[in-house]
Amino acid sequence: MSNKQAKKRPQKRKFKHNEIISSSDEEFDEQNGQNQGYESESESEEETAQQKKIRLAKQRIAEVEEEEQDRLEFDRGAIDKRLHEEYLEEKGRLRKNVADSYTGHEEIKVLKCKDHRDPITCCCLTSDGQTIFSGSKDGSIVKWSVSTHKKISSIKRQDKTNKDGLKYIRCLAVSSDGKYLVAGSNSKFIHVYNATDLKHLKNLQGHRDVVSGLVFRKNTHFLYSASMDRCVKEWNLDDMAYVQSLFGHQSGITSIDALSKMRAITSGGFDTSVRIWKITEESQLIFQNNFSGSIDEVKLINEENFLSCADDGTLCVWSAQKKKPLCHELSAHGIDETNGLPICILSVATLLNTDLVASGCRNGTIKLWKVGNTFKTLQLLFEIKIPGCINSLSFTPDGKQLVAAVSQEPKLGRWWRIPEAKSGIYIIPLTMNAQNNNNPSKK
Repeated sequence: MSNKQAKKRPQKRKFKHNEIISSSDEEFDEQNGQNQGYESESESEEETAQQKKIRLAKQRIAEVEEEEQDRLEFDRGAIDKRLHEEYLEEKGRLRKNVADSYTGHEEIKVLKCKDHRDPITCCCLTSDGQTIFSGSKDGSIVKWSVSTHKKISSIKRQDKTNKDGLKYIRCLAVSSDGKYLVAGSNSKFIHVYNATDLKHLKNLQGHRDVVSGLVFRKNTHFLYSASMDRCVKEWNLDDMAYVQSLFGHQSGITSIDALSKMRAITSGGFDTSVRIWKITEESQLIFQNNFSGSIDEVKLINEENFLSCADDGTLCVWSAQKKKPLCHELSAHGIDETNGLPICILSVATLLNTDLVASGCRNGTIKLWKVGNTFKTLQLLFEIKIPGCINSLSFTPDGKQLVAAVSQEPKLGRWWRIPEAKSGIYIIPLTMNAQNNNNPSKK
């Protein structure tokens, strides 16, 4: 056997279409044990499965008691409530009804600097909600402080003659522990940085086209990337290594999202599909939307429900148990008076495990929506007007602020241009009823 034959190549995963995703407790417990790493192999061999469950439960109760002892409202009921909420969140069934408490917004803060010379395309927040990272079409990345509203540091635009340098940032993602920052650009590389000092660590190479979406699995260093080459790739940043590739979309992938489970969800643009990839089972679920245009972005509401937007102004709420949308809002941002066509939605955001979602469009309007109890209705709460294209939206984890990346032109092209718009990161403090003005969401 020759050396070439002896070399082992990474296997390309072929998925079974339309396979039903199991959401049993046994499956999640098995995955949770593997991901959290609470026990070593020797420990698992010495104790039974029942003893292991009891030990982990006691350990978690002790941790919660220690955290709750620092709070004035400490009591046994608070511990039980928190443990119950964590259980529901793991199973994808946690839902907090907070949308009705939102009444409007306060004065908007605008973050601007000279490092972003071209339109801002994307932004992402750390899990504590204290730091924002923003990317631009000129290849620059800026790190901001939410509390001081000032720039912390930046990666300036690269020389255009440097083929390996950053150019036209399409997407950003930061790990849950705030250790790694990753950027996807037109260079087809995934650029990995130390999120603390923005020091470059490595370029991950494998995609054959523009990297269009990046997301870390929650509380891990496993990274999922999506590209216009119609491929999803999994990476392990602990080893800075490629893991596997996933295929199925018929057109370029436009966005990707993930939470705790070993799953990723993607939108397929012009193939008008959303797909949930079940990594361990090597299967996928296909959700088809035949009445809308290109599905440009998808965001998880919880592990079982998600929100999508399309370039024809359609906003949809889905369930992992149904192949068609549970509800949809046609022309959610109205009709363009100049051409009579629906206004394109550019971005969406969800406050995890609640009934609050947001959408932003190309005419500078941000709408906040309430999702019904059965996920079968969308009710408009109020609008926020900001001149410009709303290219990216994110809620802070406590739900008290909404962060928007605003530019004069859309993130994917120059089909429209709004000269009066001021590019920047907009921090929008949201107002709530006094009796409900607490942390509505806990990541």
